[in-house]
Amino acid sequence: MTEEESLLAAIHEEVKLHAYQASWPRAYDLERDRLLSLFPGIFQDIQHIGSTAVPGLSAKPIIDILAGVESITIAERLALPLCTSGYTTSSEFNDSLQDRKWFMRWANGHRTHHLHLVVHDSCVWHERLGFRDALRASPALAARYASLKKALAAAHYKDREAYTDAKTDFIRTVLHKT
Repeated sequence: MTEEESLLAAIHEEVKLHAYQASWPRAYDLERDRLLSLFPGIFQDIQHIGSTAVPGLSAKPIIDILAGVESITIAERLALPLCTSGYTTSSEFNDSLQDRKWFMRWANGHRTHHLHLVVHDSCVWHERLGFRDALRASPALAARYASLKKALAAAHYKDREAYTDAKTDFIRTVLHKT
């Protein structure tokens, strides 16, 4: 499989949830350390977010990383260096985002990491961490989220955007309660 074919396979990959893997935190640690060594002094903080950051929660096996930077301008300046260090992105998609920038790593036709660059200590920063922390703090809430994700993955297994969009109301409800 060529690099271009592998990237296209990753982009069009079906939504498939996996049981929690104890290796996910280590995969995050390795990528965080790699980013910190590639871009010393750039990130104000880096956090593991998403379902792979919640022990016991099923997830798409993609490590979500939240990296706080001083400004969106800095995030934009990181696009080319990130893309030369193993990430890819959609310029069109990133141009549509006002509060963050998004990047993806992949290997063998599968996504491995999502990197979300946001302004450190911004609303987006606090929302992403707040949702993760709420799931970590409440096994009952995490179980409800797992059940929803399972149903949505079955309903939208060929449409990642629809799957992601369908989780929005649940996430908003959790954030308004925290």
